[in-house]
Formats: sequence, C-alpha cells, structure tokens
Amino acid sequence: MSNKTKANRILRHPVSNRVVHWLTAFSIVMLIITGLGQLPLYGRYLLVQPPGTQWLTNYEATLLVHYIFAILLLFIVTYHLIYHLIRKEFDILPRKGDVKGSIAILKAMILRKKEPPSDKYLPEQRLTYAYFFVAIGLAVVTGVIKVIKNVIGVQASDGVLLWAAQLHNLATVLIIVGVIMHLGAFIVKENRKLLSGMFTGYVDKHYVKERHTHWYKRIKHKDKKFDV
Repeated sequence: MSNKTKANRILRHPVSNRVVHWLTAFSIVMLIITGLGQLPLYGRYLLVQPPGTQWLTNYEATLLVHYIFAILLLFIVTYHLIYHLIRKEFDILPRKGDVKGSIAILKAMILRKKEPPSDKYLPEQRLTYAYFFVAIGLAVVTGVIKVIKNVIGVQASDGVLLWAAQLHNLATVLIIVGVIMHLGAFIVKENRKLLSGMFTGYVDKHYVKERHTHWYKRIKHKDKKFDV
C-alpha cells in the first residue's frame, strides 16, 4: 500500500478484531452445518451428496466436529471479552437512543437525505452486536448444559435438559436470522464501503468524515498531524 493510499484510509479494525470476526464467522457456519447434521437432516433429505460430505450423515462425526468448533467459539468469545475489557474499548456496545438513531438513518436512506452524524459504529451496528451477543451467549450456555449430560456421574433433570435443548434450538434460529440480516445489510450501497475494513482493516477516510463524523473528529483531535 503506497503512502498516498495510506493517507486516504483510516484503520477501523486491527488484526485482533479481524481474526476474531472471521474465526467467529467460520465457527458459527461449521456449528450450524454440524448441528443440522445431528437432527439427522442430511441423511434423510440430502438426495445428492457432493464429494467429501458423506461424513455429514455420520452422527458421531458431526458431534465431534461440532464440539471442536464449539470449543473454538468459546475460546474466541472469552478472548474477545477479556481483550476489550483490558483495553477499555466499548465503542461497539449499545447506547441510549440507538433504536431512534437507527430509524433516523433508515428514514434518511429511504428519503435520500443526509444521514445524521454517527460514531465509529452506526447505531444499528451496535444493536446488531447486542443481538449476536445474546444469541451466541444463549447458544454457549445451553450448549454447555447439553454437554454436561454426557459427563459420567453428572445428570441434570429432564426439565433442565428439555429447556436447554429448546433454547439451544432457538439460539440457532436467532443466529441464522442474524447472519442473514448481517449479510443483507450490504445490499445497501452506503454500507459496502465498510467491507474493505473486514479484510484490510482500513476504510476510506472521506467516507469516515462524511458518515462517521464523531469518530473522525476524535481521530483528528488526537492526531495533530492528521491530514484533513
């Protein structure tokens, strides 16, 4: 990346954030795939099996892979929380007025008007983070309960196991819906400029200045040499 290109970009996501994002995404995809395989869905309804997918019809195989990626996801979530707590980075957490702010941005998009100034994260992005935090948290807690029943000498009541299973399924549905909505957000042209940040870490400076005004002003205030 040339110096001129760097001067026109702002770091939005450091390496740690990008690694967490993509490992989380990959883990969730694999957990959904292997979770559906335990129903068993593929053995009953998958009429044509692509090469290399036969293992999806094996309960023991899907369960083992499911556990592996569940452990990975649990590690990522723990790392993510500790990392940002230590660094005191809470920009992504929901704030008072985010629902109202999201409606204002949506209204501006529909009416083709200028959006109200935003911080590093848009109001709807902070709400989306909260949504995934609840959904993934529910999946993790209920998943742990479901695993405990397989430990020798540990047996939860039938009622606990029933509710854990139902809530785990609910969490799965919430996550799938969340993923679809998350990807669907990039249908909006204004949001596409954020895509580069998830790969390179950088976003266009002029885009930040126009849409993430509050964040831009903070960067400018901290860096006296910041090129306006």
